[in-house]
Amino acid sequence: MDTLLHFVNLVLHIDKFLGDFIHVYGAWVYAVLFVIVFSETGLVILPFLPGDSLLFIGGAFCATGQLNLGLLIVLLLVAAIAGNTVNYMIGRAIGPRVFDSHIPFLERFLDRSALQKTHNFYEKHGGKTIVLARFIPVVRTFAPFVAGASSMTVSRFQLFNVLGALLWVLLLVLLGYFFGNIPFIRQYLNVIVLVGIGAAIVPVLLGAVWKMMRKDGAKANSR
Repeated sequence: MDTLLHFVNLVLHIDKFLGDFIHVYGAWVYAVLFVIVFSETGLVILPFLPGDSLLFIGGAFCATGQLNLGLLIVLLLVAAIAGNTVNYMIGRAIGPRVFDSHIPFLERFLDRSALQKTHNFYEKHGGKTIVLARFIPVVRTFAPFVAGASSMTVSRFQLFNVLGALLWVLLLVLLGYFFGNIPFIRQYLNVIVLVGIGAAIVPVLLGAVWKMMRKDGAKANSR
């Protein structure tokens, strides 16, 4: 029983105890890392599993020779793409049924027009959402489910699913490989990632606000 609890603790905090896990379980670490990344991206009930930090620390251990860089990248890419795909298919299968149901409790709290609005949003901005969501904990877990529920087309979803997985896995694993043993970067990894995402999003938001202001100004002048 104690051994099982120790194993579960290692899995839930594997980003902090990866060295211990490698020492105790050896090559099984690859299978565990695959399952964790697949579960965090593929199952909406498991958003609490480590993601960004796990990839980063994995890269750091590749730099010390305890893990194989090429094998780790391939496995994590497959896990990330497959996880998002499963999550998308679940959303596509059950999402519309929730909105189409005639259960009084649901009808009271759900706006049926919301699904169509979400669908329109994902068709227009869904690609950027899927890619950027990769770098945001919790959002990363729910974005593919919402994309499926809003009926975002499969081909469009998969295009940005693969692109997002490539950027996420390669960037964080390679950052860990080259900088993972620098204490400051390891300690503030999540902050660094969020600042980088913010730097990418802010210009887009400002551009959208500017377009809205121009449209409102044009409508006011036409009256």
